[in-house]
Amino acid sequence: MTEPEFTVRRPPPVLRQFVASYTGYREVGREPGRHRGLPSPYLTLIVTLDEPLVLSVRSDGRAGPERYDTLVGGLHTTSALITHDGRQSGVQLTLTPPGARALLGLPAGELAGADLHLSEVMGDWAGRLRERMLEGEDWAGRFAALDAELLARVRVERTMPAEVARAWGLLMSSEGSVSVAELAREVGWSGRYLSRRFAEEIGLRPKEAARVVRFDRARRRLRRAAALGELGGRLTLADLAAGSGYCDQAHLAREFGALAGCPPSRWLAEEFRNVQAWGAALAEDSGA
Repeated sequence: MTEPEFTVRRPPPVLRQFVASYTGYREVGREPGRHRGLPSPYLTLIVTLDEPLVLSVRSDGRAGPERYDTLVGGLHTTSALITHDGRQSGVQLTLTPPGARALLGLPAGELAGADLHLSEVMGDWAGRLRERMLEGEDWAGRFAALDAELLARVRVERTMPAEVARAWGLLMSSEGSVSVAELAREVGWSGRYLSRRFAEEIGLRPKEAARVVRFDRARRRLRRAAALGELGGRLTLADLAAGSGYCDQAHLAREFGALAGCPPSRWLAEEFRNVQAWGAALAEDSGA
């Protein structure tokens, strides 16, 4: 059994409003396992290296298995289920909704609730991207290839409507606590019109997006606390719920059931069999 590899890097400055991070991972000879692809405020783009990514359940609830060499997924409110046989490797990009237009040439709303082969969206470029990354001899080389491909493709002039961008920024900066009425007042639209345009561009209505933003913050805090051995000591689930905008621990548990498909304890037990989970939690804590 070899030690798992995990590395996180930020993209070049010009790309950072469109891609939050690159995450490279590889593990070989581990026990077979599964990983839940949870709702988050970021789109997912994965380029595999050694073996395909296998989804046994997709974000829209359809059963697999479906195998992907490259995958792109939009925002969603239910979890996908990824399975592996003890081997997994690839690079995952977290794309912001504005990044969908700038890099993929379409609004994030067109990818809502979908897990697609990247070639279905980007044609032959998906295969070329993977070939370039496979040529890299190490993570630095793979990330350099990714930088070059994205920099050649990005079009910063492809922007979402300013009002939607403003509303999205407010939702993120408030960690999902701002109301639809407040958003509508801020951008000068009616609540109904904002909800429609927001869903077309982002893929979720503002209320759904706020729910996902709150959940994402809570599950990241939970994962980090578990990785650092703080859960149950310095941080309880009741503390986590209160600090994440939930009424109480029961409210947090209900949201996990609805959005993750399982209680927090089960999610942690499954998640920490995966190199991505431990590495991501510690990377977040260190500010990587």
